[in-house]
Amino acid sequence: MNIQNKIIIVTGASSGVGETCAKQLIQAGAKVVVAARSKDALEKLAEALGPNALAVPTDVSDLANCQALVDKTIEHFGGLDILINNAGYHARGDVAEISIEEMDQIIDVNLKGPMRLSKLALPHLLKASEGAIVNVASLAGRIPVSGETSYSTSKFGLRAFSIAMAEELDETSVSVSVVSPGPIDTGFIMDDIEHVPDLVFSQPMSTSEDVVSAILACIYDGKVERAIPAASGVLATAAYLLPALKRSLRPVLDKKGKKSKEKYLERNLSAQ
Repeated sequence: MNIQNKIIIVTGASSGVGETCAKQLIQAGAKVVVAARSKDALEKLAEALGPNALAVPTDVSDLANCQALVDKTIEHFGGLDILINNAGYHARGDVAEISIEEMDQIIDVNLKGPMRLSKLALPHLLKASEGAIVNVASLAGRIPVSGETSYSTSKFGLRAFSIAMAEELDETSVSVSVVSPGPIDTGFIMDDIEHVPDLVFSQPMSTSEDVVSAILACIYDGKVERAIPAASGVLATAAYLLPALKRSLRPVLDKKGKKSKEKYLERNLSAQ
């Protein structure tokens, strides 16, 4: 797919992966609708991106907001070709520690939001000559992660939704893909680093650019799933399929992750 002049929605676009994605799409000649809850940051980004960008403040956990996002995209640009569901929410801690409201918000943002937007966008994507949906999940959607139970649940659901929807649309012009990254060096992790399980840091840290490269690759070729890094995806799947392997590896990975986490903590302190 050539994305020049394609009309693309990017959620979670006010920072991190979403912001990087929006910038690269604009550079490639796309028309981009940036969506996030942070109105000021979003409008500042759209202004910097230029006339081919539109800011639509959106809470993807709200159905009316999702409908308004799609409606305003159609009204402003006259169509919709690609949907990138990147918005995410996390409340770290064991099930016994986090509130029901936090659990609900994780599911509403990470799972129900992408499902609703995909449903609302689909009629427009089917009208396009080529359409695509790319959902940003996580390696936590390949293997259950204790201490991040609700988040892991939401990403398992999003991954299943993406793969099943890709099968449903296999005979159409619309592709559906899921990108499953490990830890990403953005504020999503680094701003709450002390509460992130050591296990997360046992895997190589990706950059926003790494994830965006995978998102764009999925748009271009329609591949159903990409894991980042690929080796971490293989390890996560193997540990999921072989619980005994997971139990045997966990102490080693926790130890490795703790050392890496300490390095990032030191980096954050030195940057203050």
